[in-house]
Amino acid sequence: MSVAGGPGARRRLIVEADGGSRGNPGPAGYGALVRDARTGDVLAERAEPLGHTTNNVAEYSGLVAGLRAAAAIDPQAQVEVRLDSRLVVEQMSGRWQIKHTEMRRLADLARAVLPPEQVTYTWVPRALNAAADSLANEAMDTGRSITREPAPAGATAALSGEEGAPGAPVPARGRRPSGAAPRFDDAEPVTVVLLRHGETAMTTAGGYSGSSEPGPPLSPHGRQQAAAAAELIERIGRDLWGDIPYPTEIISSPMVRTQETAAVIADRLGLPVRVMELVKEADFGDWQGLTALQIEERWPGVLEPWHTQADVRPPGGESIVDVGRRIEQVFAELLAGGVDRTVVVVSHAVSIRAAVGVAMGAQPSSWSRLRVAPASVSIVRLFEDGRTEVAVAGAPSEGWARGR
Repeated sequence: MSVAGGPGARRRLIVEADGGSRGNPGPAGYGALVRDARTGDVLAERAEPLGHTTNNVAEYSGLVAGLRAAAAIDPQAQVEVRLDSRLVVEQMSGRWQIKHTEMRRLADLARAVLPPEQVTYTWVPRALNAAADSLANEAMDTGRSITREPAPAGATAALSGEEGAPGAPVPARGRRPSGAAPRFDDAEPVTVVLLRHGETAMTTAGGYSGSSEPGPPLSPHGRQQAAAAAELIERIGRDLWGDIPYPTEIISSPMVRTQETAAVIADRLGLPVRVMELVKEADFGDWQGLTALQIEERWPGVLEPWHTQADVRPPGGESIVDVGRRIEQVFAELLAGGVDRTVVVVSHAVSIRAAVGVAMGAQPSSWSRLRVAPASVSIVRLFEDGRTEVAVAGAPSEGWARGR
């Protein structure tokens, strides 16, 4: 088969496989998919419930199913198998022994599918194996086997101003979400999931808690909110907002409340947290710790224009425009780090308003109209050509509001 790379070059396929057992041993299932290594397109999906067995047996079962699907596509292909089980990777690579009888039987089946020189094994973090994990859970949840061969990218019906209109160009990839204006190229964005920290004592008291102090910790209710947000974010790229990649990076402001919230997300996703000064809350200067009423009493007529004019600074503090400039630097850095990925940024109300406002191209004086509740999620998508998509989503949503 002739592919990119020269006449006679082998086609390259990627197998992503996973298995799980609820109880270990317990009700189990596996999931596997095959991708074209060049385009990333999913060519086949397999999943099956396995009854009562162990997690490792489920992992091996997914491996066998994924290799068989790859061999059915092209028995001459060079295959890279990606698993989040270091045990299976080390055993199949020949570095560790296999003592368990059923695992040894399944390993022999896997080796028999394709010649060993055509297959390599790579360990990946759990967060990067989300598609196979989702398939395994689907099989366990439904109790049904899954055999799918998704349509290739570009095979969707032609689109113009109306869905299904004949003769018009089609988007280059089939990942454009419902409600978003189509793009007729293969550009992919970096997706930024903006999460406000959970509730603190200062939140309920209505105090202006800025970045000049580490600030208060999460309240018990705030920790519950962070846990609920973590559950939501873990579903991104799986059964929620399935058109965007699963998160692979977590960034937090240096405040105590954001780092505590980020730690809950990190524990759920199995990712480290990177602290970034630029996503901190506004510096409220002399207003720090005061309520709106107290600020108005001491600086009459200043607080409202700080919100509505956006270029007013508190004594010793930042204006909303200042915060927006910081967020523009954040967006530039995230774009420079590469597209087609999802980054979770745990931040604050004013900074998240600024992020959404910058992404929408809205005037800073209008940003204060956005409500950013504790532990709420907002999503912006940044393309290298400057176009954006924005979803302000306190609850699950599949739609995107179009930005500039």
